[in-house]
Amino acid sequence: MKLTPVLLVESVEEILAFWVERMGWQKTVNVPDGDVIGFAILTNEDSELMLQTFASAAKDGPQFVAGSGRHRSSLFIEVGDWANTIERLEGFEVAMPERTTFYGMREIGVFQPGGPVVIFAKPE
Repeated sequence: MKLTPVLLVESVEEILAFWVERMGWQKTVNVPDGDVIGFAILTNEDSELMLQTFASAAKDGPQFVAGSGRHRSSLFIEVGDWANTIERLEGFEVAMPERTTFYGMREIGVFQPGGPVVIFAKPE
């Protein structure tokens, strides 16, 4: 199992200076959203971190940023056994219906009771 934090931010560009220039992480994926970066993946050795703007997240699913208590983080977990994962999620409120992304990941998101959204994914 692989766990990747997703930090929701106002501006990816503003936070990149901290992670890349100060902390030594490398930006490996950059997804534009108009004239700004909407989403980026950073790596450092075996660790991975995703950054996504509130605006980009709202386009993916407005439920991620709705209301005054906008979620500032979620978890993105790659799993090996998709069927088992779906079975284990039975009964949890779905935040993002199952989908296959343009980058080849099968994903589903659920609201964790009292906590952040958790997105489970498996490469196709």
